[in-house]
Order: sequence, then structure tokens, then C-alpha cells
Amino acid sequence: MGQLIKVAGTKDVPPGTAKAVDVEGRAVALFNVDGTFYAIADTCTHRGGPLSEGAVEGTVVTCPWHGATFDVTTGNVLGPPAAEGVAHYNVQVDGNDIKVGTP
Repeated sequence: MGQLIKVAGTKDVPPGTAKAVDVEGRAVALFNVDGTFYAIADTCTHRGGPLSEGAVEGTVVTCPWHGATFDVTTGNVLGPPAAEGVAHYNVQVDGNDIKVGTP
């Protein structure tokens, strides 16, 4: 893992929601699942939809464009039309700061 970059405060991402953040020029989707934060690439591998804008149910996000599903804890694809998963990033909470690891 590279260095950790502060991307948001814990209050900025309430439980059950997502937020688009930038990590050194990479679009990253930050998720809060019951108080645990996860980060995956924000771009769906099917047609580039913004995963941070998708519906989140538990640890699954659905791409808002064509319905592909991804596991927010790993970036693995769970359902079509996407055939490949997305990158997963390490997350650390330091007080009220959320930090994401650079690739």
C-alpha cells in the first residue's frame, strides 16, 4: 500500500451511503456500511457508470446505469452486465478522518 490520503470526514458519509472522492487523480467510491468504511474504484467496468451514485444494500452496490452489481468490500463483480471487478483500496479511520491508501 502507498501512503494514506485524507479524503473525507466520517460525518460526510453517513451509514448506508456513498461519496465520490479523488485519490491522487483516481475516482474512488467511498462507502459506509454500518460504520465500516470501504473504498473501490468509482467507475463501473461495463460502461463507466459512477458506482458512488448507485443504490447500496448491505455490502452490494448497483451501478445506476445498467444494473451491474459489485461487492463494496472487495470490488468483485457480483452480477452482469459487468464482467470484471473494480480496484479495491485500503481505508483507515483516524479520529474523524477517513484516509484511503494510494495504489
